[in-house]
Amino acid sequence: MRHWLIANTRAGNGSRGAGFWKPRLERAGITSLQVRDLAEDDWETTLSADDIVLVAGGDGSVNRAARACHACGAILGVLPSGTANDFARNLGLPEDPDALCELVARAPIARVDVGWLDDQLFLNVVHVGLGTLPATQASPRLKRWLGRFSYAAVLPQLRRLGLMRGFQARLEIDHEILEERWLSLAIASGAFFGGGSKVPGACARDGHLTLVVVRPRPWWRLLWTFMVTRLLGHTPQDDDSVLVRRPSTCRIAMHHGHRVTADGESLGHFRELTLRVEPAALRVIVGPC
Repeated sequence: MRHWLIANTRAGNGSRGAGFWKPRLERAGITSLQVRDLAEDDWETTLSADDIVLVAGGDGSVNRAARACHACGAILGVLPSGTANDFARNLGLPEDPDALCELVARAPIARVDVGWLDDQLFLNVVHVGLGTLPATQASPRLKRWLGRFSYAAVLPQLRRLGLMRGFQARLEIDHEILEERWLSLAIASGAFFGGGSKVPGACARDGHLTLVVVRPRPWWRLLWTFMVTRLLGHTPQDDDSVLVRRPSTCRIAMHHGHRVTADGESLGHFRELTLRVEPAALRVIVGPC
């Protein structure tokens, strides 16, 4: 068994790279580390099923490491070092770095679901519409200053960007069909996305996707809904701006091409999307959740 430390030096504010994590992992008892930068590609081709891949980065970095682990059966360990770190929340990992490294040394393993957008793996969420703004409009400086709240800070830009009317789309959710105008579509594999927003009743190990759709509403009302959801862990009662479904498959057909992001990374423009869940597909180090 080999321990790999894969660090993305550009994640978050750059303070939690290999130099931050390596001495803490060594103090926890992991003394033989294969250290690589995420940008290198040789580590992906040399992984084996017995290896443990510890990735220090944000959700986009974790996504890349997860694809490599999924392909060969290796174990994924997450060292949260980005802006949102939603997949780490799904795993119930401790926030204290030293406690996390001690947990990693014990290596409690579980299997979690992964989502698929065609042949693209995702761990947290696929976004269309409003949810793509943090990836495409929030600057690295804004993310560093505001952290997870940069996801709310872009909401007032909706009117300037001409997105208040939303877009027309047909949703086929298992055996249900919904067709109207939407401001945002979010299809999540786990329980957290958007920097800590929690989807009630969802879990990364339940064998379902969670579809959260937002209807066009004034930006101040959506900001209020966002903040209340963050505080309470669920959407406000009697608020028809948000609809939640929990399918195993989902097909989205839009009248025009729209930008799509997965785990905070832009995938380009699509008119049709087919999404599904692959239950218990990835071995990961988990906390006491």
